Amino acid sequence: MPCEHGQLELHGYLDGELDAMGAANFEQHLATCPDCKRMLAAEESLRNSLHQAALYERAPNSLRTSLLGAPHKSSASKHVSRVSVFRWQWLAAAAALLLAATVGWREWQRSQTLPPAQLVASTLVDAHLRSLQPGHLTDVESTDQHTVKPWFDGRLDFAPPVRDFASDGFPLLGGRLDIVQGRTVAALVYGRRKHIVNVFVQKVPQTGSWTGSGSTQGYCWLAWQANGFSFFAVSDTAASDLDQLKLLFLGQ
Repeated sequence: MPCEHGQLELHGYLDGELDAMGAANFEQHLATCPDCKRMLAAEESLRNSLHQAALYERAPNSLRTSLLGAPHKSSASKHVSRVSVFRWQWLAAAAALLLAATVGWREWQRSQTLPPAQLVASTLVDAHLRSLQPGHLTDVESTDQHTVKPWFDGRLDFAPPVRDFASDGFPLLGGRLDIVQGRTVAALVYGRRKHIVNVFVQKVPQTGSWTGSGSTQGYCWLAWQANGFSFFAVSDTAASDLDQLKLLFLGQ
């Protein structure tokens, strides 16, 4: 199995989803990690096999003639066209099924190789990265907690604790809804110097609550519980900044 670093970034590198710096960092990691090299080679072999598999068939001339609407068609040619179309549709369905199975296998493998806490961290860091795309950071953009907090009314089955910590160096920028592991959660957006901090908030679930701290893909994360809520903060700022933000939420 690849190491934790490779498992989190290998598929993004393989699919060309990493930025230039991320790809360069992963290639540097590959130079010293034989496990990741083997997994990357296996994934590339699987992709090449899918590309080279005979999962398609060139449409016959009779199908072309049928689609273009030739004026005279024999019953035999119509039969051939129908058979060819059916065969093409069946092969396309088989290819789609194979692709779905491959993607599902990758996700299952990821869930089996990562510890539960690290899997949650990886999912929330991915949500943080998605939010940094243009137009995705906030659904309600405001530095006023009395504007952001009411915006969540009716959109969630709980009222997230929204506070502005501008005087402590964490100005509130807004909020949005996000989906994490099938649950709709609140995402509170804060600034920290020139960095963005996402604080994901949900009611403390019966199982699988967010706890712990660490770093994933170069982003620090910190998870804690208080007053019936689970909090998960993630940013590319220093871990000490997240510790300070946690204390502010705890009122310390």
